[in-house]
Amino acid sequence: MERNFYWVNIADVPQWYITTPVPASGGAFDEPWMFGEGHALPDPGPIKARVRNPGQKRTLVFAGVERTPIGSEAVANVFRMHAPNDAQLFPITIEAESERHFIINAAKTVDCIDEAKCREMQHYADGDPFPEYAGEYRWIYGLRIDPSKTEGAHALRPTRFKTAFIVSEEIKAALEQVGNMGVSFERVTGPAAPGGR
Repeated sequence: MERNFYWVNIADVPQWYITTPVPASGGAFDEPWMFGEGHALPDPGPIKARVRNPGQKRTLVFAGVERTPIGSEAVANVFRMHAPNDAQLFPITIEAESERHFIINAAKTVDCIDEAKCREMQHYADGDPFPEYAGEYRWIYGLRIDPSKTEGAHALRPTRFKTAFIVSEEIKAALEQVGNMGVSFERVTGPAAPGGR
């Protein structure tokens, strides 16, 4: 039976805004986007962030412009149970919050995009201002992945489109049991997206 996967996105719901995570000792990380790169990281040590917009507290959100996934203890437990080899959990202290929170780092990048079923793909060009992104996808509309190529992962980022934080249906269901999330789930498996090629 084919497994379904979902792209975790920012939901259009009232929610608090957490700033980009930084070292608790001060300063900033050399690569603040590292938690969205889809690979295992060495322990970054104590991390902190602050709430820039109190909004409504949610159990899972994306922090800062780098869209770092940050979840509550209950959310972290979902990844501990269903994706122990696919996600790293780094404790983070959120200013004025007593509850424990964790950065969720998808530690695997998998070459699983099903181009034939995606609605529209935009690539970075060779002459783009960011030559290091040449050959990668600038954006994909109607993203579809091939579940047979996910290498058994339950949390991943697709090769050449690491923007997408992808989770299995098991993780989606468990997160929905936690509830009160600041994210939505877009299915990325199954038939071609409407308007697809």
